[in-house]
Amino acid sequence: MKSVIKLSLCYFAFALVLFGCRVAPETTQQKNVLMAEVDEAIAVLKARDPTMQRFFDDSYGYAVLPKIFKGAFIVGAGHGKGAVFEQGNLIGYCNMTQISGGISFGGEYYREFIFFKDKIDLDKFRQGEYTFSAQMTAIAARSGVGGKADYKGGMAVFILADTGLMADASLGGQKFNFVRLDPNDPNAI
Repeated sequence: MKSVIKLSLCYFAFALVLFGCRVAPETTQQKNVLMAEVDEAIAVLKARDPTMQRFFDDSYGYAVLPKIFKGAFIVGAGHGKGAVFEQGNLIGYCNMTQISGGISFGGEYYREFIFFKDKIDLDKFRQGEYTFSAQMTAIAARSGVGGKADYKGGMAVFILADTGLMADASLGGQKFNFVRLDPNDPNAI
């Protein structure tokens, strides 16, 4: 059993290194693909729950990670990339890596939306590296939930499941890296 756990840890550590090396897209094509995925994720979220619009309107900023894969075989790992916005303007890119313990099995794709209530909360996130505490949980985005949800600790986090089977809304262990948008980028504000 110990060898299975060690093998699983090595596998997921390798996967995180492989997928998690770059935060910002390097080519115009990669930027275009990521931004199209971000736009699609926002459209899907608003279509599933029109009350979510209030978070886009009222938050100081938000991060959208349009495609996160989380998988587990004994030990779990997840990774995704996204874009960060301040008052509706793209300001940079982020990535998320997560390793979780405990016995679990399965995999899923999901989208994650993080809304920052004010500038101080966004500044904490974009200082470079940010980690969610073990107590942090996300709200599964479904019809009407946006009208009832509120900020906790200056943030509101929503998960929109795409495919797969793994019921776990815990965000503990999620580590984010932020890279400011290059001022020479045509998308820069």
